[in-house]
Amino acid sequence: MATRVVVDAGHGGWDNGAMFNGRKEKDDNLNLALAVGDILKNNGIDVVFTRTDDVYQSPNEKARIANRANADFFVSLHRNSSPEPNQYTGVQTLLYNDGDIKEVMADNINQQLEQVGFKNLGRSIRKDLAVLRGTNMPAVLVETGFINNDADNQLFDREFDNIAQGIAQGILTTIEQQMPVYRIQIGLFRNYDNAQRLARRVEDLGYTVEIREINGYYAVLVGRFTQLDRAEQIQNILHQDGFDTVVIALR
Repeated sequence: MATRVVVDAGHGGWDNGAMFNGRKEKDDNLNLALAVGDILKNNGIDVVFTRTDDVYQSPNEKARIANRANADFFVSLHRNSSPEPNQYTGVQTLLYNDGDIKEVMADNINQQLEQVGFKNLGRSIRKDLAVLRGTNMPAVLVETGFINNDADNQLFDREFDNIAQGIAQGILTTIEQQMPVYRIQIGLFRNYDNAQRLARRVEDLGYTVEIREINGYYAVLVGRFTQLDRAEQIQNILHQDGFDTVVIALR
């Protein structure tokens, strides 16, 4: 069974969340959740969204959706806010308590977003958040910059695709650290430039691609799959497109 991740767009409907100069947190959250979910799906993850449009759900209902889905992870996406505009900046991930794999996921997501350009404010314990308290699986709440910080908003808009990719990468890296993940190798090169040319060609087709050094060679790898049959399905598609492919298992 594929790893199942519930992706939650915080707030919604009459609950706008934080607002700044006409900007509504609920809209940023939904756009980001849908983008992150699509990337996860393309990497073989079973994704459940709490919402895909502008509807209200109580935090308790969001937690119940995750529990009914029997998810492996719950990721709630939000924007932060401060008492005064431009008072604080950065990304922070919230947890209900310390320990287990959710700490690893929080750190992985924060580090990815730091590379995009956000200040990394680390992780923080929040006992009062129902979506963290009421979920039966490891859960994190990502505060993707401050909505009332001009620089954070500019970064959010300018680097939106990279932010979505970074959050998804943080999730995928955590899953990969927890269990073997199947990758589709489409090339193995001694020369990095040759690997990069192939990677760009496959990225243009819409695949998520990584170049990894393995035993002195540069391997071009497509996707991350927790199920072998799903990896083989994508392998067959790539093979039909003319690529030489082999499925390998990595941690």
